[in-house]
Amino acid sequence: MKKVFAEFLGTAFLVAIVVGSGIMAINLSQDVGVQLLINTISTVFGLYVLITILAPISGAHFNPVVTMVDLIQGKSSTVQFIQYSLAQVLGAITGAALANAMFSYPLLEASTKIRSGGNLYIGEIVATAGLILVINLLVNQKNLVVVPAAVAAWIGSAYFFTSSTSFANPAVTIGRTFSDSFAGIAPECAPKFIAAQVLGALIGLGLTKVLTREK
Repeated sequence: MKKVFAEFLGTAFLVAIVVGSGIMAINLSQDVGVQLLINTISTVFGLYVLITILAPISGAHFNPVVTMVDLIQGKSSTVQFIQYSLAQVLGAITGAALANAMFSYPLLEASTKIRSGGNLYIGEIVATAGLILVINLLVNQKNLVVVPAAVAAWIGSAYFFTSSTSFANPAVTIGRTFSDSFAGIAPECAPKFIAAQVLGALIGLGLTKVLTREK
């Protein structure tokens, strides 16, 4: 249960960071580029710290598709996948509520920010495929010490180079539906984002297999 709680806590803090910095960004600037930069910097730093401190406990997935890929590869059990995924989703919702509370927003509110379109779904596929590729190649290379920095760097980069600003995480996507802020996503848009993330994760796993296949 310590591992499950670590996943809950890590995902809660991650979403609190994403949503909270999104709200702060709006308070500090009306420039959308500056808002995205503030959101990105906060997320990169926070994600790096969370992975560093919690990876020794739970693996620091904070993401159902990361856990799903481990399940497909036989690195985790079905029970662990269910436990982790539930903890991640509940943590994400808790994190959104925490961020809302810190900025005197309604504790849980449905986002009205529409994010839809084929270009955004492609962005999510690319962001998630890259995330899975980064994690799994580093694990395969036994280069675990750089995982926190590499994952944080990939997500930070993808905030800017993908059209979707790189959610790359079903739990975080669900959590962000509960905040009507810069970082929010309307509930009706979430299912297609999540579908794109699952597809991206499978593509990322496939790329990993190709790159690590022995001759």
